[in-house]
Amino acid sequence: MRYIISTTLSSAAMLLGSAAFAEVPTVVTDVPPVHSLVAMVMGDLGAPELLLEPGASEHHFQLRPSQAQALSAADLVVMIGPELTPWIDQPLAMRPEGAAVLGLLAARGTHLQAYPKGGHDEGKEHDHEQAHEDGQEPDHGQEEGDDQDEHGHSHEGTDPHAWLDPANGALWLELIAAELARLDPDNAATYAANADAAAETIHKADSDARMLLAPVSNQPFVSFHESYGYFTAHYGLNPVGAISPGDASAPGAKHLTELRAKVAAGEVVCLFPETGQDPALAERVAENTGVRLGKALNPVGTAMEPGADLYPLLLISTAQTISDCLSAGPVPQP
Repeated sequence: MRYIISTTLSSAAMLLGSAAFAEVPTVVTDVPPVHSLVAMVMGDLGAPELLLEPGASEHHFQLRPSQAQALSAADLVVMIGPELTPWIDQPLAMRPEGAAVLGLLAARGTHLQAYPKGGHDEGKEHDHEQAHEDGQEPDHGQEEGDDQDEHGHSHEGTDPHAWLDPANGALWLELIAAELARLDPDNAATYAANADAAAETIHKADSDARMLLAPVSNQPFVSFHESYGYFTAHYGLNPVGAISPGDASAPGAKHLTELRAKVAAGEVVCLFPETGQDPALAERVAENTGVRLGKALNPVGTAMEPGADLYPLLLISTAQTISDCLSAGPVPQP
């Protein structure tokens, strides 16, 4: 069930810091937004470990031996899913049978949507949504003809960047709290209270982001790659394309030529580079067109300080970056 709770923004260092009556579970997380959500729910009871290091790619990160050991030994692993981090599959297989893993993308109630281009029609997207409603595991497998980059990350089918819909973030807090409570029932009330407070924090960040974006929602823009579908759909924005089909694959010359023609015709207000990606591609598309180049977007938060505050700040900073570039209105024709 999707929900948002209304209240004011609070610090994500959560309340009810009573001492644990039992050993608090050790938790390992895959990417910064998930780490942030878990940190909010755990509060003062404990600190989750984050696998993805600052500046690293979520799609083809290589674990250090100490990280693989931590993943194997953790009481709980919370992750988006192998659709986003294919490198996690092999070390997960080394965990003891029955060891707890919470895959958020496959969790019942998660809002899923497809990448905007290529081999995934509305019927397939409906199948994913229906699988969640029926409590079944959705099929995220690679289908024949899917566009998959050299690192095994598909850019067709289900888009795994689902944390960029804050309704998913709010839902996942509840699921994380429930799983921690199952493993550590003595602290169940603390996890539940922390999750409620975190949901309020996310709602306030969501409201702030919506206020920033509402005045520019009709302005057309181009992102570096197709990873913002949940964000743009949630806030009713007007994306008109992406420079690269994926963050681990290079765009073709034909695509860049077509995109540059669209930019030169004044059909795009802003181009947004991305943290960790070559800004020269965006600069090349924008050259001599008069289009504005925004600040680099950072969908996974790898350029931000990890911790409980990261998730709400990611929503607001993404909205602020988009708003800052689009708020000046249409670009005059060169």
